[in-house]
This record gives sequence, C-alpha cells and structure tokens, in this order.
Amino acid sequence: MEQYIDLHIHSCYSDGVHRPADLVAMAAGRGMKAIAIADHDSVEGIDEAVAAGLRSGVEVVPAVEFSVAYKHYRDIHLLGYFIEYKDCELERKLAEFRRRRDERARAIIDRINARLARENKSAITYEDICCIARNCISRLHIAETLVRNGAAANVQDAFKMYLIPYDVPKQYFPLEEALDEIRRLNGVSVLAHPPSISNDRNLMRSLILGWKKSGLDGIEVFNNLCFKDDMIFYESLAREQGMLMTGGSDFHGFEDDVEIGIGRGGLSVAYHLLHIMKDAAGKKGAVA
Repeated sequence: MEQYIDLHIHSCYSDGVHRPADLVAMAAGRGMKAIAIADHDSVEGIDEAVAAGLRSGVEVVPAVEFSVAYKHYRDIHLLGYFIEYKDCELERKLAEFRRRRDERARAIIDRINARLARENKSAITYEDICCIARNCISRLHIAETLVRNGAAANVQDAFKMYLIPYDVPKQYFPLEEALDEIRRLNGVSVLAHPPSISNDRNLMRSLILGWKKSGLDGIEVFNNLCFKDDMIFYESLAREQGMLMTGGSDFHGFEDDVEIGIGRGGLSVAYHLLHIMKDAAGKKGAVA
C-alpha cells in the first residue's frame, strides 16, 4: 500500500499560521508518512517538528525555502531538503535575511498606515504585529493585524486592499548563491511550483536546464499551481534530465481551499519519491 508525503508546509516561524507540532499532528491525522516544514528563510521550527514527529510516527525532513532572483526574474522559490540546518554560517545568513525582512515590514506598515489615516481607520503598530509573529514579521502577520484591527474582513481581503497595493520590494538571494549554499549544507535543491515563474513551457524548460547546470537537483512536479497536464510536462522533464521529483501543498493555514497532504483536493505525493531524495542527499554527504 502506497504511503504519502507533503514536502512543502509553512509554520508560524515564517508565513504560516500553525506551530510545527500542530502541523505534524495534522499530517498524522491524515495518515501522512512524512512531511517537510519548509519555512521562508528560517529553520527555527524544525527541532519542534522533528520531536513531534518522533512522538506521532511522522518523518520530518529538515528543509528551508529561499526567495531567489535570476536575471530579471524575481521571487523564484527554491527549496533545500536534508540540509544541515544547525550550521552556524547558515544561521548567520538567515539572520541577515530576517533583518532585511523586518526593515521591509516596517516600511509596509508605514505605507498602510498612511492609507488607514485617509480612511479614518486606526493605525496598526509594529508592536501589535510582533505579538503574533514568532520568528520574523511577514506580510501574513500584517494582514492578520489588519483583520484584528477591523480594517479588513479577512486575510485575503487585507492582502487585496493593503498588502498588495502597498507592498515594498524585498531583497533576494541570487539563485546561483542559493544553490551553492544548499550544496554546501549537503542538501538537495528543488525548484518550487514552476508555474509561478511562467506558464510558457518552452521558457521553463530552457530555464530549468540552465539551472541544472548550476546545480539544481529537482523540480516540485506535484503542486497546487500545476494542472494535470503541467504535472505531466514537469514529470517528463524531470525523468528526461534525471532530476529529482517532489511535491507539496504549500500549506500556510489561512487558505480556505488548501489542506495538508492533498492541497486543493487532487494532490498525492508518493513516499517512494522521498527514498530517491534521501539517496541523492546521502551521496552528497558522502562526497563532502
């Protein structure tokens, strides 16, 4: 009997709602064999998730998600699995990203408060947001504060009215540097949800082949942004190029239509794919 996994879940240590232990419990309730907490620029929730996984029988894969840039492409998401997440140099780099994220959050808050003032609504404060943000402030935490403040009906409404129009550009990890960092940590690198970059398959094929030469190991074939024919295309490309295949729900906890393990209902990622990833990570560790 095939068992299933979800290798793309976010916790409250980045832009997710739930604690890592609660996410593990949700996964166990769905009968998931393994999950990965892949927070943005943070590994703070991994230890908690691993401990919860040991108690509930859910395997937890150490992971991180970097927001990277390549030429004129921005906000490409790169997943690193089986990384040595307690590495001191990694923590230094992540701390710098969190500092930049914090500066960006303050700038967004200022822009939103100017709009709230024009609407005769109460301002939100950095301190209010810190009360619900654990590791670093994300746009989700600002949205939640706007809902609590009565400025928006829900998180989606907050993004539409305030977070998107008053966004501030963020700084990105150059893609080649991010690939090098994951390799340095003896991890495997995977491109998350490719359609978020472009729906042009010829373009995506060209980009992925180039990134493979730079060290990209795999593709998140099974994800919420792919229709069935997209998944067939990326699966075929991964097999042709001898690249790893992964999948995940990209669950944050505030979506109405996304659930752990099944995404929007049609996601099913087989556990045997994780075995292949482990072999690849093991070989990297042996070489290092």
